[in-house]
Amino acid sequence: MADTCCRRCLYRSSHPLGLVIDEDGICSGCRIHEEKDRLDWDARWRKLEALVEPYRNLSGANYDCIVPVTGANDSYFIVHLVKERLGLNPLLVTYNKYFNTPLGIRNLANLRIRFNCDILVQNVNPVSVKAITRTTLRQFGSMYWPALAGQTVFPVQTAVRYKVPLIIWGAHQGLEQVGMFSHEHEVEMTRRYRVDHDLMAREADDLLSIFDTLKGDDVVQYRYPGDADLAAGGVRGIYLGNYVRWDPKAQHEQMIETHGYQSAAFDRTFDCYDHVDCYNFMDIHDILKLYKHGYSKVTDHASREIRHGRLTREQGIALVRKHEQAPLRHTDKFCEWLGVDARGLQFIMNEHRNPLYWTEERPGQWAFHGWSTLAQPDAAANPAPARKDVQFQATDTLNLDRDDKYIVVGKGYP
Repeated sequence: MADTCCRRCLYRSSHPLGLVIDEDGICSGCRIHEEKDRLDWDARWRKLEALVEPYRNLSGANYDCIVPVTGANDSYFIVHLVKERLGLNPLLVTYNKYFNTPLGIRNLANLRIRFNCDILVQNVNPVSVKAITRTTLRQFGSMYWPALAGQTVFPVQTAVRYKVPLIIWGAHQGLEQVGMFSHEHEVEMTRRYRVDHDLMAREADDLLSIFDTLKGDDVVQYRYPGDADLAAGGVRGIYLGNYVRWDPKAQHEQMIETHGYQSAAFDRTFDCYDHVDCYNFMDIHDILKLYKHGYSKVTDHASREIRHGRLTREQGIALVRKHEQAPLRHTDKFCEWLGVDARGLQFIMNEHRNPLYWTEERPGQWAFHGWSTLAQPDAAANPAPARKDVQFQATDTLNLDRDDKYIVVGKGYP
């Protein structure tokens, strides 16, 4: 089947989450996004209020819910909704990915102070994390598997351990990007979605092999609780995006204004708000996405802004062309942390280039066939001026590049 592109956004039918393009040339993600403008969000909020009401711990002896957070993304807005609008008492949980920026540490500290919430931090043995990272990088081109696994399993483990059955997440990635579900389906988190899409079809124990050095003790912290434990505690994970009109740009700007969230500019995208807590997400992780899938995070951001009407398609293409192949800035930090040299890392990364998008013209010289080289060269050469309301605020006063190494553990800034 030919790889075709949506006529509205920049996603292609080869999207790794799965995407359908209809007879009008519009993708399923854009069609589901149209629901944002027709659903009765006041009614859906009332439905959310009724849903969470039975989980209130009226005795005060326990928390009402678990909320996964980081020092970036939608964490501030999620806690704002849970604590200040729903009036719940959440236990915040966060997985230490070890690639922490000063800004991420600051944002996480400010989050728990501003909202006056308890927080649990999972620090997995870094020796095991590095061993897993070497394996996943080599086997399927992911240096971020431990972070994705930890961020999605630690909240569930905590819900079982503390007997707090309700986990509240932000938006569902599959719904927001490719229209995998309707908002009205009110889909909840499942083990299957986590494995198939977040973890690239690999559970923790799937990493173990007689051909590798990983042992059971290395992956034990990433094991999902058993069905019996989940059922006994009634654990469920709901997505706020099913009940709130999700708009990350507007939400971040609200949190910058009201709760002191800080942002920072990136080379590889125009969005200043997401992933400021991590040196590698918009760096090595992003280039691996481009190698494997033929597009990077800037395409996600541009497609989202096109759908919200803040960018034209031509402007989105121009922004992709500007950012998609920007050079990496933090490779040395990662190599020092993992104990590899830059040439060895690049060799491993090259092994995961998708031949649909990359051609090795001669040893070490690759030609890319994607948006930044193929799509509408006239529009890229003469892009329409950006609309005023698509501007992003880089508020960072804490230089992302000030440290030579990751902040492995940090309390943050008062």
